[in-house]
Amino acid sequence: MRPRKLSRRSLLATGGALAVTAVPAAPAAADPGRARARVRTGFERLAADGYALLAGERVGVVTNPTGITPDARHLVDVMHADERVDLVAVFGPEHGFRGTAQAGGSEGRYDDPATGLPVYDTYLKSGQPLADVFTASGVDTVVFDIQDAGARFYTYIWTLYDCMVAAELAGKRFVVLDRPNPVSGRAALGPVLDRAFATFVGREPIAQAHGMTVAELALLFNAEFLARPVELETVRMTGWRRTDFFDATGLPWVPPSPNMPTPETALVYSGTCLFEGTNLSEGRGTTRPFELLGAEGVDRRWAEAVNALELPGVRFREAYFAPTFSKFQGRTVGGVQLHVHDREALDPVRTGIGLLVTARRSWSGFAWRADRWIDKLTGSARVRTLIDAGADTDEVTGAWAADLAAFRDVRREHLLYR
Repeated sequence: MRPRKLSRRSLLATGGALAVTAVPAAPAAADPGRARARVRTGFERLAADGYALLAGERVGVVTNPTGITPDARHLVDVMHADERVDLVAVFGPEHGFRGTAQAGGSEGRYDDPATGLPVYDTYLKSGQPLADVFTASGVDTVVFDIQDAGARFYTYIWTLYDCMVAAELAGKRFVVLDRPNPVSGRAALGPVLDRAFATFVGREPIAQAHGMTVAELALLFNAEFLARPVELETVRMTGWRRTDFFDATGLPWVPPSPNMPTPETALVYSGTCLFEGTNLSEGRGTTRPFELLGAEGVDRRWAEAVNALELPGVRFREAYFAPTFSKFQGRTVGGVQLHVHDREALDPVRTGIGLLVTARRSWSGFAWRADRWIDKLTGSARVRTLIDAGADTDEVTGAWAADLAAFRDVRREHLLYR
C-alpha cells in the first residue's frame, strides 16, 4: 500500500461520514415550488473535496449504471479522467457494470472499452473467492456506489454485504458513497428474515422493506452481522430527509435493473415481487413490471376481491396483458394493475400479502413455485403456511409484528438522517 498523502482523521465526522468543507452550494431544485436545494450524493461530496478520502490509494469501484452524477455522467468515467484519484479497477454486480445483463446474469470479466479499466465480476461471488478478486485487482480501497430499491431481496444490498466481508478478508478499506432510498426511509415494514432461509436475496435478518440507505445498511451490517468488521467509512448525502421519495431529490433516475424502470416501480416492488414465488406473472416482459400481475384464467374477480380489502393508498384495475418474455411469454393473461394514489399511506408489503391472499381465494389455479422461492423472498415459511391455512391479510401481517419491532430498535441505532 502506498503512503497516504494526508490523514483521514481530520476528514471524518461521527459515524464514519466525510466532513466536507468549502463545498459550493447545490443548484436549486427543478421544482420551483420547493425551497430546498436538491440532494447531493455521497459521490458529489467526495468529488467536491478533491477525493481527499482516497488520496494515495489504489481504488476500485463497485458500481453499475446508477453510479452517475447529476448531469448524467458515470462516476467511473469522471474519476478515470481526474488525476486526483488513482482508479485501477471496476467491480460489476448482477446485471453488470454497464447494465447489459438481464435478471440472474452478469457481464463477466472484461476491459471496459471507454476507460480501458479491468472490470471484475462480483455476481454470485462471496467470502474468500471474492476476497481473492479484490486481491488480484491490486486495489487498496473498495468504493461502493449503487442505487438501491429499498427491498431486502434486491440483490445490490447483499453485493454490498458480500463485498464488505471480502474486503475485510483481503485487508482492504471500504468506502460507501450514499444515495437516497427511492421509496423514502420512513419505516421498516414486513417480515424479518430467519437466518435458516438465508440466500443471496437475503443474507441477514432485516425487514422486507428496510427503510434505510446503503450507507446506513453498511453501518448496520458492520456493527451487527459481520464476524470481523471491515475498515468502513461512509460519505453521507446532504439535503435528504427520511420522508423524501425519489422525485423530491432533484436527481436523475437510472433504472438500477432492467425491470425497475421507474421510481414508481420501486414503490410497490417490496410487496409485489412476492409474485416471483408463485405461478402468476409479476409483470416481467411488460412496460409495468411489478405493477401488472396475472395468469391465464384470472378474471375480474381478483380485482374485485383485493379492492374489497380497502388497502390504503392503492386501487386495483382489472387488466389483461401479454408478456414479451418470462412467465406466459406471448400469451394473454388476466390479472390486476396497481394504481398508487397515496404513496405516503401505501404499505407495499401489506399490499403484496393482500394480493396473495385474494389471488389464492379467487383463482383455483393459484400455486407456489415448486422450489419454495416464496420462503426465500419472505424470509421464512410462515407467510406461505399461513396463507395455505386460510389466514387473512391481518393474520399474516400480524404474525411478524414482534420480529419487526425488534428490528426497528436495532435499525434506529444506525440511521444517519432525520
